[in-house]
Amino acid sequence: MKRFIIMLFAASMTFMAAAQEKQEVKVQKMEMIDTADDYRIISDEVRDGVRYVSAAPSAKVCSKQIDIEIRDGVILKVVYTRGCEGNAKGIGALIKDMTVEEAIRRLDGITCGKRGTSCPDQLARVLKAIQDR
Repeated sequence: MKRFIIMLFAASMTFMAAAQEKQEVKVQKMEMIDTADDYRIISDEVRDGVRYVSAAPSAKVCSKQIDIEIRDGVILKVVYTRGCEGNAKGIGALIKDMTVEEAIRRLDGITCGKRGTSCPDQLARVLKAIQDR
């Protein structure tokens, strides 16, 4: 019973944190970037030669976060949180080992319905924003 209560408490804290995240994105180790595209860079840091970037994409798309790992201008890993799971995994698999420039070229401007953007387009926008930093 005690274990169940602890698990229930942890689940409720996770839910509350997710609800708060919709209203406020916390900044880690960098200044938040406000853009007309509606995405936010949450964190951008380098550890052991790998650049770790987390971004909250536009509310116009289904995904809630994009985590990117880059080394020497080459994408090592992309993970989407929420959204269309198969498509998100597919994007990550297809652009693994691709240069940032090539990923931007291929993904920039892709739309999803009438939204004017998409999860791949949001990734391209984030990559463009961090490219010159």
